[in-house]
Amino acid sequence: MRIFFYLFLFISLHPKAYSNIQSVYFAGGCFWCVEEVFEKTTGVVNVESGYSGGDKKNPTYMEVVTGNTGHIEATKIDFDPEIIDTNQLVKTLFLNIDPFDNEGQFCDKGYSYRSAIFSNDQELINQAKELIQKIEKNHNEKVQLMILPFKNFYLAEDYHQDYYKKNPIRYNYYKYSCGREKRINQIKLNLK
Repeated sequence: MRIFFYLFLFISLHPKAYSNIQSVYFAGGCFWCVEEVFEKTTGVVNVESGYSGGDKKNPTYMEVVTGNTGHIEATKIDFDPEIIDTNQLVKTLFLNIDPFDNEGQFCDKGYSYRSAIFSNDQELINQAKELIQKIEKNHNEKVQLMILPFKNFYLAEDYHQDYYKKNPIRYNYYKYSCGREKRINQIKLNLK
């Protein structure tokens, strides 16, 4: 029995077991909420909250929310492309943001809370642009999500990682009072 355990452990810890894992970088307002959505998405193996898009190296949360760093609250989403593809991930992002808000997301306003996809992958960019065209046609409204070149990603402070798990009461109060789910339900986004 031990031999099977050690064999399983060896295989699961072997670098080849995770060699297919890819990453995307999305912003959808408060990174706590984006992290929760994607951690509960089948095929996603890890999600980390951080900052992306700006020029300041290793910014802090307080520096980012002032709006002076050029960074946006973002998430690094590691996924297994054999289980979920980038098109499904982009759709998941759109279904969990207000794509028409150009001032931030829900109750969080300012550049650091804008929605964005950070990528240099032309296929992913094309998928996002195609979806934006569908949404604009179906809703007769301009999508405000930004598609930006990926430059960098800096991890947010430890207390931001898995916030929804570590602080469920505070997190759920924030999410409810911010009106995130209420607004998402009002939009009834049509992706067809």
